[in-house]
Amino acid sequence: MENTEIARVFEEIADMLEISGGNSYKIRAYKHAALNIRELSKDLKDIYMGDEKNLRAIPGVGEHIAKKITELLETGKVKKHQELLKKISPQLLELMRVSGIGPKHLRVLHDKLKVNNLDDLEEACLGHKVRDLEGFGEKTEEKILVAVEEFRHFDKRMKLEPAEQCARAIIRHLKESKVKIDRIEAGGSLRRGRETIGDIDILVSTDKPEKVTERFISYPEAETVIASGPSKSSIFIKSGVQIDLRVVRDESFGAALVYFTGSKAHNVHIRKIAKFKGLKINEYGVFKGDKSIAGKEEEDIYRSIGLRYMPPEIREDRGEIEASSLNKLPELIELKDIKGDLHLHTDASDGRQTIVQMAEASRERGLKYIAITEHSKAVRVAHGLDEKELFRHIKKIERVDKKIEGIRILKGVEVDIGKDGALDLDDSLLKEMDVVIAAVHFRFDLDREKMTLRLLKAMENRYVNILAHPTGRLIGERKPSEIDFEVIFEEAASRNVAMELNAHYDKLDLNDIHCRQAKEFGVKVVISTDAHFVDGLDYMKYGITTARRGWLEKKDVLNTLECGEFLKSIKRS
Repeated sequence: MENTEIARVFEEIADMLEISGGNSYKIRAYKHAALNIRELSKDLKDIYMGDEKNLRAIPGVGEHIAKKITELLETGKVKKHQELLKKISPQLLELMRVSGIGPKHLRVLHDKLKVNNLDDLEEACLGHKVRDLEGFGEKTEEKILVAVEEFRHFDKRMKLEPAEQCARAIIRHLKESKVKIDRIEAGGSLRRGRETIGDIDILVSTDKPEKVTERFISYPEAETVIASGPSKSSIFIKSGVQIDLRVVRDESFGAALVYFTGSKAHNVHIRKIAKFKGLKINEYGVFKGDKSIAGKEEEDIYRSIGLRYMPPEIREDRGEIEASSLNKLPELIELKDIKGDLHLHTDASDGRQTIVQMAEASRERGLKYIAITEHSKAVRVAHGLDEKELFRHIKKIERVDKKIEGIRILKGVEVDIGKDGALDLDDSLLKEMDVVIAAVHFRFDLDREKMTLRLLKAMENRYVNILAHPTGRLIGERKPSEIDFEVIFEEAASRNVAMELNAHYDKLDLNDIHCRQAKEFGVKVVISTDAHFVDGLDYMKYGITTARRGWLEKKDVLNTLECGEFLKSIKRS
């Protein structure tokens, strides 16, 4: 089982305990363990290595949870989960994934309206039965209906991180075979780095297609074999994901990789160019008549029709082909360009590790500086700090910074933006910070005009350097706030306020479209992980992927600068 699947089991145990009124301590323990497991950068099976004690090094995993992880890794099931599923149906549990439906709401809906599944919930809302329940109301009913529609849209799609984990596992399974594989790579929307993924495409070149296919369909997590053949096979794995395998000869690998990476619009466009030149492109190569003139490498495919190689992330037919033909493709940012991470939390607020641990882990990853940015007092659910607590905390940051060599630790804060745009900390404290990031954490549902004015007001404060996760979205869970980005970007450019691209795969906010728009307005971007423990630092790669999709270059991203240059760049006049 993969990390995300194990985390989901523990989340479901916590949810079912909460729905049935279980012990609050146990509920928190399961949720805490699930969160930490989901954010691990290393596969649990590689940590476990047959020894349960190894699992206890994971934050939030004690003896009790470690035994259940072992049970899952060795059997694919856990007794506690199976027992709870006999009392609470999977269809009812699924409703916990609908935005706005918590365990208390779900219990009321189930007890009062006999809601047992998504269709029941939708029918109850359409029949205006939900609004009359205690704790709901007309607006809540309307929001639930919208959330149901969004859930139906996203339900069959994975976020970037779990999709990558899934692809990595199947590639490892194939590579561990004794059959010789020349090349293997994930394709499709995963290779292009889209924020949500439908099916996973794996491309292999080998001269033993039957053997590779046999290995593929014997994948331990395979639940159903949809199709099996020497060139194409498909399986559903236990988590409900479809994985497609394409097998080609090595001389066609480049052509197949272009074809199966997509996007469809990009491929249609290059086929039109090829046709105009008297050529034909398909998954086997580029042909002039019956003669193959390119196929083994992707670069050869594009070169054959007069184009430069285009990185997979920008193959969306959004101008990349025209830019390629004019030799004006951007030099896209790379992970190695990042020198600092400007949005980190520690155990002083809702993080799970210390300043020292976060700093040392950042240094190990090659970073030159970080900013510790705890929540301010308004975000009580995240243990936000009041003025006195925050003042003591920044003094602690100063002390730790003096002790740790090889990395600079900046004093920062994630200050909350109120409904009216006011910040919940006084300027006398904000001016003590090296970095101030301002963020919205409640009332995401304001209309476009009010939300825009709210952010504009926040940016007026001379101490604000970065606007964090501007739309507040959670992919597949919470809609992005409606914002007039043209107005926001104009103001940000004039006031020297940077926009954050929050790299957590749940957020990726700014998205790729807004990154490109920010660039056009001359607004600088900061790519930050919003890490709450050390493995969260590895989410930077998802931010880089999104930045590349948004055509961002090293010069567009402030935390590619050395620390001194970065601090100069964020100064407000």
